[in-house]
Amino acid sequence: MRLIKFRCFLFALVFSASAHAELPFTGVVSYVTDGDTLWVRPRTGEAARKLRLDGIDAPEICQTGGVAARAALQQMVLHQQVVVTIRRNDNYGRGLARIEFAGGDVGAQLVRAGQAWSYRWRRDPGPYAAEEAAARQAHRGLFGDDQPELPRDFRQRHGSCHVG
Repeated sequence: MRLIKFRCFLFALVFSASAHAELPFTGVVSYVTDGDTLWVRPRTGEAARKLRLDGIDAPEICQTGGVAARAALQQMVLHQQVVVTIRRNDNYGRGLARIEFAGGDVGAQLVRAGQAWSYRWRRDPGPYAAEEAAARQAHRGLFGDDQPELPRDFRQRHGSCHVG
């Protein structure tokens, strides 16, 4: 019985250690790829890290609204100091991160400005559903279009146009 308890304890310990997000770090945004992907160089001097904003989905760069979404993210954070909390990594090796700038959540600000959608999963409207609803109601950004196309639908029809 002790052996079983010990194994359960070890499993819980290993699982909880791998399930936690990394500790937040501060860095400077060195490059913005598109409306939800950027590079941040940690203040510790490490190489810049490619990150995707967790909880949002911005238009593909070649999709209607894609260039405007990238420009909005660039205007907000390029060459600025940010606080990054990586929650996990995606299938492409990018850190999925919450990024704070000037005390605000960058993902929430982009969705509120109508430059991205709250990332949906099945029937869950995503973490920024309220910000998206406000942007839709005000016809901000991509929600000025009668029927903006979700990036995942665009990718299914055209593939990714991501270059960098």
